[in-house]
Amino acid sequence: MSDAPLLETRDLRTWFEVQRGLFAKRGTVKAVDGVTLSVNPGETLGLVGESGCGKSTLGRTVLRLIEPTAGTIRFEGRDITALSPSAMRPLRRRMQMIFQDPYASLNPRMRVRDIVGEALDIHGLAPSPSEREGRIEALLKRVGLRPDQAPRYPHEFSGGQRQRVGIARALAVEPRFLVADEPISALDVSIQAQIVNLLKDLQEELGLAYLFVSHDLKVVEYVSHRVAVMYLGRVVETAPAASLYTDARHPYTRALLSAAPVADPEKKRLRIVLQGDVPSPLAPPPGCTFHPRCVLAKKGLCDVTAPALREVKPQHFAACHLADDAPSA
Repeated sequence: MSDAPLLETRDLRTWFEVQRGLFAKRGTVKAVDGVTLSVNPGETLGLVGESGCGKSTLGRTVLRLIEPTAGTIRFEGRDITALSPSAMRPLRRRMQMIFQDPYASLNPRMRVRDIVGEALDIHGLAPSPSEREGRIEALLKRVGLRPDQAPRYPHEFSGGQRQRVGIARALAVEPRFLVADEPISALDVSIQAQIVNLLKDLQEELGLAYLFVSHDLKVVEYVSHRVAVMYLGRVVETAPAASLYTDARHPYTRALLSAAPVADPEKKRLRIVLQGDVPSPLAPPPGCTFHPRCVLAKKGLCDVTAPALREVKPQHFAACHLADDAPSA
């Protein structure tokens, strides 16, 4: 993996204006609120957090599928934050997305041949019909499907096969970076491992970089080189996977890890039960947004000042005033 980031965001914000009631004033949902992160070539950055914390919005924003409110996005060293659609089109070849729901992300009226081949047509990657057909067959083989399945429609495939079609579509334009947005959450458990292993094999073969969005901590640990934890639109901890899973420094991360099931019944883990509900993104609490649920919060500090994401040990960053006091795992 190269030292220069393939993708980098700085203080990225994606806010949405919403009506708070029929006669109430408008409010602002801060779905992504000042996120700074990077993904290196050939690396998988896992992105975890509770539902509604902004993971999927962040993934779509870095691809410019959702327009950012503020901040910067750099891809391959180039600032793409404000590029026009025509200027973005050549970059679309190198940054693609694997969607969560294979049932909804494939056009039911198109054959698999055309779903996979559409990107080849848009970017002019197959100058002749025979070359187009050859590339489609090669892509289907690469993701574990048979070339003779190309004339079929999506409804003729299982969920796992449809996700393989979605992966083949993403690979058609030879990207360097993929956002995998909960790519296995809609699949049967028996199929999930096959898709995860396919993504790992493709990364080794093609040198792909992934932003892997998931709420499954075990899967993220298996696939990721580094992990970023989000809470209420912000990244609260980021570290190499081994460091985060053995020595988490943010109280929220420690609570998430304590809730993950353990395969070995002999290994008992202290369960950390969070108090209260996730605050509304329409009215986030002042200071550290996690302080209303944190048993370590200090009045006059955590409820007043928002902590910056800082390095608490080599390559391990946490946005917590008390991260240095967190007990080691």
